Amino acid sequence: MDNGGFCNNNYHSGSSDDELVDISDVTVNFSEDVPPLDLDYSAGGCKADWRPSNSPKLIDLLDDTVPGIGTYEDFNTIDWVREKSKDRDRHREITNKSKHSTVALLFSISDAFSGWLLMLLIGLMSGALAGGIDIAAHWMTDLKEGVCLNGFWFNHEHCCWASNETTFQERDKCPQWKTWAELMVGVSEGSVNVLNHFMYVSWALLFAFLAVILVRAFAPYACGSGIPEIKTILSGFIIRGYLGKWTLIIKTITLVLAVSSGLSLGKEGPLVHVACCCANILCHFFTKYRRNEAKRREVLSAASAVGVSVAFGAPIGGVLFSLEEVSYYFPLKTLWRSFFAALVAAFTLRSINPFGNSRLVLFYVEFHTPWHLLELIPFVLLGIFGGLWGNTRLGHYPVIEVLVVTLLTALLAFPIEYTRMSSSELISELFNDCGLLDSSKLCDYSGNSGGTSGSVNATAANGLGARLAGPGLYTAMWQLALALVFKMLITVATFGIKVPSGLFIPSIAVGAIAGRLLGVGMEQLAVHNHERKIFRGWCSPGADCITPGLYAMVGAAACLGGVTRMTVSLVVIMFELTGGLEYIVPLMAATMTSKWVADALSRESIYEAHIRLNGYPFLEAKEEFRHKTLATDVMRPRQSDPPLSVLTQSGMSVEEVERLIADTTYSGFPVVISQQSQRLVGFVLRRDLVISLENARRHQEGVVSVSAVLFTECDPPASPSAPPAVKLHNILDLSPFTVTVHTPMEIVVDIFRKLGLRQCLVIQNGRLLGIITKKDILKHMAQMANRDPESILFN
Repeated sequence: MDNGGFCNNNYHSGSSDDELVDISDVTVNFSEDVPPLDLDYSAGGCKADWRPSNSPKLIDLLDDTVPGIGTYEDFNTIDWVREKSKDRDRHREITNKSKHSTVALLFSISDAFSGWLLMLLIGLMSGALAGGIDIAAHWMTDLKEGVCLNGFWFNHEHCCWASNETTFQERDKCPQWKTWAELMVGVSEGSVNVLNHFMYVSWALLFAFLAVILVRAFAPYACGSGIPEIKTILSGFIIRGYLGKWTLIIKTITLVLAVSSGLSLGKEGPLVHVACCCANILCHFFTKYRRNEAKRREVLSAASAVGVSVAFGAPIGGVLFSLEEVSYYFPLKTLWRSFFAALVAAFTLRSINPFGNSRLVLFYVEFHTPWHLLELIPFVLLGIFGGLWGNTRLGHYPVIEVLVVTLLTALLAFPIEYTRMSSSELISELFNDCGLLDSSKLCDYSGNSGGTSGSVNATAANGLGARLAGPGLYTAMWQLALALVFKMLITVATFGIKVPSGLFIPSIAVGAIAGRLLGVGMEQLAVHNHERKIFRGWCSPGADCITPGLYAMVGAAACLGGVTRMTVSLVVIMFELTGGLEYIVPLMAATMTSKWVADALSRESIYEAHIRLNGYPFLEAKEEFRHKTLATDVMRPRQSDPPLSVLTQSGMSVEEVERLIADTTYSGFPVVISQQSQRLVGFVLRRDLVISLENARRHQEGVVSVSAVLFTECDPPASPSAPPAVKLHNILDLSPFTVTVHTPMEIVVDIFRKLGLRQCLVIQNGRLLGIITKKDILKHMAQMANRDPESILFN
């Protein structure tokens, strides 16, 4: 019997996707005596037991649950339809039992409550870990510059809180905090700054070295952001160990080390991965989530919301992020539970108070100057910049050694104040609205610095001299310009190295720098030309003309939107992050502009590009299928391929089935009535088949290689001396999804997306002609988009 596969041991084939299966001349002949699906072998119908009393009875392998049945192999896609069906059956059984027993009723109540309890535990665990990461990263970042004499565990800010010798102008200097030069040499001026630079670089290299060593030795999955893989997992893909306990432990430790090393990366993206690891581990304590992959993915969707909630202090934005960006299946119940989990996580983080400001976030701002309608023009310009930044080909470069990138970052970042400070501190500084008591160079405004021109004198006479740029502001501007170039280049080099690295904070920093530069420029333009018609009414004595910090906030949103293509969730995250509720319109304008510009250049966000580069089988819901192809153009086998590998509902022996499994690598097999008729009966998964046959050989008496394998409910007549058959009817899917050869691929793609299918069968008049898998669809879409179809690596 010819049991050839689609092709030789894999899905690759020498045939071109342009070759079609010619079915126009196929004549389906049903004149032969084709038995029905469940054969009636006697006049009285199916007999319960046709064997003599002394013969071993057929064992139905699912009468008692066989361990491993219904599970999936690594790097395979789950069957959403089967998982949801299993959950409905389980829930129906619990409901029916609860009507007849008090104990069953209590069990039903606990089962319904278990989801909320799981959300509570995820929120508490994720919030606690995020608070610890924030505190540790802040302390280790300051450790590169010095140490606190009152206690080495205090960071710079906490060390100087209790000091009575701190001046307002130099609030970051106190006798209790010593730089490494002061500690080793005793002085802090002159050439000893080289010693501080050396210690800064040494600590950065040590932190980066420890991070990359831990990742490579214990948890390779702990590197990177994790969001592309989370999206793929939520779509139904299995990646064993990616959300395991070792990944959680190593990612938590190395995330602190990577952020503290000063690399241009953020902890916000990896915190989503950390929260999902917490959720996956806690799912194992709840039976209905441990045994059902679809239910577990609902929990992981909620955990994604928790990750953003603790990363930005934005619980509502986290829920919208999960809904808009990462989730594949997001029912209304998951929305409620995501909101609850994000609320618990935000409350936990607030209780820990990692930033010491009684707020959830580090970037809280209070702007008091209203924005003007014409300012939408520079806001849109920031959106265009964000869209262009979003199409920088991050991740297209080869993996650069972590120590080299760290060394370059530390050497180049130390001399400039705005690159030396952590990205979070930089963003906070750029978002800040200058007040009378601010001592930052960005707030160095002086009416005496502008010379003696009539314009400057008139400005001063009108009471606007306080907003004229001083020498400190000019110094800050060129330093910020250098910092912008540095951040853009070093972020491209950093993204993709083998340490935990997020792209949120670097993108926000780049946008905030560009926004602040533009904001200061617009402010000085308005101050110097306040009498012109276009700026008339913008400036009034004693008030700010323009708020440069608002431009920084809008620029940050534009760059992050250009990279991730987020819209609604991003705007909500930004106003939760900053408290700038009245500036939603500028944020919306910049975000939409950045998305339009980025989409015009490339339809892929950075996460989608990462998924494609890794060859993950992810069907993007945002990508439209516009080609006029049919199911017959995509299905296997092709004309040049071997015949379709199928099982028959009866007539095959255990040895023949095991040989077919050994000779092929397919994830499942169609079951037909006979090799001649090819009439479809159902579909069986490879893993279920293997486990069932192994279990039958171990536990069923008398099973040998020549034993028959049956996929029918009825027992066929056989000789009393024949070995017992293996009955596998209960692992057979009797309702596989089918399409005809003339079904447009546009509909087939929609079916795969909306139902989460692994495969569908192609039939014509009830006769099986071929199969379409998710991988076949992705290959076809790649070829239609002029991409390499062989880049799809997984099934």
